Amino acid sequence: MPNLDPLWTSLRIGSTELPNRVALAPMTRVSATEDGHATERMASYYSRFAAGDFGLLITEGIYTDTVHSQGYLFQPGLATAEQAESWVKVVDAVHARGARIFAQLMHAGAQSQGNRFVNSSLGPSTVAPKGEQLGFYRGEGPYREPQEATAAQLDEVREGFVNAALNAKAAGFDGVEIHGANGYLLDQFLADYLNQRTDQYGGTTENRVRLAAEVSRAVRDAVGPDMSVGIRISQGKVSDHTHKWAGGADEAKAIFTALAATGIDYIHTTEYRAEAPAFGEEGDSLAALAKQHTGLTVIANGSLDEPEAAAALIADGQADVIALGKAALATRDWPRRARSNDSLDELDGSVFAPVADVKDWELEQTA
Repeated sequence: MPNLDPLWTSLRIGSTELPNRVALAPMTRVSATEDGHATERMASYYSRFAAGDFGLLITEGIYTDTVHSQGYLFQPGLATAEQAESWVKVVDAVHARGARIFAQLMHAGAQSQGNRFVNSSLGPSTVAPKGEQLGFYRGEGPYREPQEATAAQLDEVREGFVNAALNAKAAGFDGVEIHGANGYLLDQFLADYLNQRTDQYGGTTENRVRLAAEVSRAVRDAVGPDMSVGIRISQGKVSDHTHKWAGGADEAKAIFTALAATGIDYIHTTEYRAEAPAFGEEGDSLAALAKQHTGLTVIANGSLDEPEAAAALIADGQADVIALGKAALATRDWPRRARSNDSLDELDGSVFAPVADVKDWELEQTA
């Protein structure tokens, strides 16, 4: 039997004590009410992973304001007190099963494909994301050209993240994760071809990471030390899977160093393969680079379906926690089965068809 012990040790991330090192990765499931309220169905969905012994659950991306942040129709929000109250049943259900839960806070920016508040999108520059909207999230056709965010609108973005974080704290979440990955707004500022600004938010890597760092620091200061705070970072995007930072390892160092200086507790990296070299065919993974340049707790996500690979990443010191997405959807009790050396299930493709919402069969409780 392979040595999976690294997965089962406890760990503290900021103020949050985790019972093990296996987390549920954030995955969009567009199953909220039309006005962004979390539902009983969502509480059942998340509690099933907690019942399967995932130590930490990171929610799907939750929109942060009632202007440009919403990315998908039927996406949940934390922009209002009413939305925050709707999350209490989800948090309580997860805590009752012994797991911890972080709210992932997301501003879609130019990658928005469904917003009930406005008929426009916001980006660093008037450059549309590559590719087409996602049909299984009710999108169709190319992304539209966004407005270039003004200084006042960037103030609104920061305020939205802070307000949503405080709402998450009121709802009982253990922590918040700022979504700075996968092509959403904060990542759009990091992407050289999407960010053509000439002000303090464009040009150099230090300028392009500035907004993500400002949001991180503002959220950290607002929620205080008794709530965990982290940020998710990637190179690839929803509509541009193969994107790499042009500056390579030097750019990674600048990004991670700037984020670590904000006082956050962890970095969550996501790549197609978590253990693969971040740049070229050799060298360190993105998770390892985050660890080297921050010294913070690192959560790593990306094709870590096999327990041996997940445990090795921790044993090698590249990451402290592994986050599972599709593997978790395939096997809702992945940690329990891995620990018992039981077989894992194959992913049922119907989970994404015709819409990637929570299906009735997904709510059957784990024994």
